[in-house]
Amino acid sequence: QVQLVESGGGLVQPGGSLRLSCAASGSIFSINTMGWDRQAPGKQRELVARVTTGGSTNYADSVKGRFTISRDNAKNTVYLQMDSLKPEDTAVYYCNADQVVVPGSPYGIDYWGKGTLVTVSS
Repeated sequence: QVQLVESGGGLVQPGGSLRLSCAASGSIFSINTMGWDRQAPGKQRELVARVTTGGSTNYADSVKGRFTISRDNAKNTVYLQMDSLKPEDTAVYYCNADQVVVPGSPYGIDYWGKGTLVTVSS
């Protein structure tokens, strides 16, 4: 069974920083794109950032220049460095692993973590 486990959420003051981590565990042959979405109270889930196996990235306009996504392919782990945090960044952040292929299977499946809460408040 493949599982995604997030860590690093918490309470931070405006202007502060947090680093989220997400590790995919289990017997994994390959993962396509990894990334983060978030869902604020009363709002729809939105894409925050994605990173491909080769390191190409894309970001939501609202976080460009403040957030940095990175990935360790050997550890099947994705990170989100969040700087200059704003109250509007408050949300549950969900990790995603796209097209996860396990040994013996020709098909990839998408997986999601359970989420980690980030609260930006003074």
